[in-house]
Amino acid sequence: MEQKKYVRLCYKERVIIETLLQEKKSRSFISKQINRSRSTLTRELKKWLNKPTDVYKADIAQWCAEDDYLTKRGLDKISSHKRLKMYVYRGLINGWSPEQIAGRVKYSHPGNRIMSISHEAIYTHIYNHSLGALRRKLIALLLYSRSKRRSRKGLIKSRVRIKDPTSIDQRPGHIMLREEVGHWEGDTVVGVKHASAIGTLVERKTRLTLIVKLINRKSDTVTTAFKKSLNMMAINFRKSMTYDNGIEMANHKWFSQQTQMNVYFAHPYSSWERGTNENTNGLIRRYFPKGTDFNKVTEEQLKYVEDKLNNRPRKVLSYRTPLEMIEIEKNVLLRSC
Repeated sequence: MEQKKYVRLCYKERVIIETLLQEKKSRSFISKQINRSRSTLTRELKKWLNKPTDVYKADIAQWCAEDDYLTKRGLDKISSHKRLKMYVYRGLINGWSPEQIAGRVKYSHPGNRIMSISHEAIYTHIYNHSLGALRRKLIALLLYSRSKRRSRKGLIKSRVRIKDPTSIDQRPGHIMLREEVGHWEGDTVVGVKHASAIGTLVERKTRLTLIVKLINRKSDTVTTAFKKSLNMMAINFRKSMTYDNGIEMANHKWFSQQTQMNVYFAHPYSSWERGTNENTNGLIRRYFPKGTDFNKVTEEQLKYVEDKLNNRPRKVLSYRTPLEMIEIEKNVLLRSC
C-alpha cells in the first residue's frame, strides 16, 4: 500500500485560516474548509497561538515556513531553533520590541540556553534576513520602524487658565520614586481634526493602562469618564494623578472629591514630567495612528488595545507585564491586612 505523501500548507490555505480565525470559527470548521485534518491545523496553530491574545498572520506564517524549508549553512540562532523562532515571531506580531522579547524569553525560560537571545541578535536576524519579503514584513512589525519626530511648530496654543491648580512642584517626593502603587498619569489622545479623542490613564509603578472612550473633550465629560474608570479600582490603587495643563482637567476639584485622588499639574510643555503616559500614548498610536476618528472606534476595540498593552512585558518591570505587577501589588495588600 502506497504511503500517503504529506503536502505542506500553502499560502492560500493559511489566508483562509487567518480569515476564519478572525470570524471566530471553530478548528473543526476551519479544517473542513481547507480540506485538511484537524491535527494538521492544530500543528500549524500550535506554533503561533499559545495565549488568547496571540494572533495568527498568514503571510508571516508562510514566509516562516518557506524559510524552514531552505537547506543552507550558516543559520543564525533564531533560524536554527524553531521553538525560539516561533517565540520571537509571536512577540513581534503581538507588538513587542526585540528588547522586550529578549528579556521576556529569559524570564519565561530561566537557565535554558536555547531559549535565550539578545535583542541585538533579533535585530540582526530581521535586517539580514535572506528572504526580502519577510525582512520587510518583520521591519514593519518593529515598534518605531517608521516613526518620525513631530515638529513642535504650530502646536503651541494659548491655553485657558485652570483655576487653583496644584503644581507638580508640590507633589510629594516619594511619588517620583515609584515605590508606592496608586499614582497615575493622565492625558487625552486626539483624533482627526481635533474632533474626537480618547482618555489614557497609566499607573506609574505597575504601568497598568486604562483607555477611556470620550464623547467629547469637555472637562465635565473627561473627568466623569476618568472618575468612572478609576473608581473601579480599590481605594489603595488610586491616590493621585498627574496631568498636563489641558483644559480637560479644569474640573479637577470635583474629580478629587469623587475619587479621593489629589491632582497635580505638570509644567507647560514639559511632557517628560509625565513620561510614562507619553510613552504609552506612543504605543497606542501604533494601533490608532494620526488621523484616526475616535468617534468610529468602539469600546471593544479600545479594550483590545488596553489588554495588549497590559500584557506587554516591560524591561523596567524586569520583563513582567503590568497585569502581573498589579496582581503582585494586590497580594502584598492582602498580606498587609
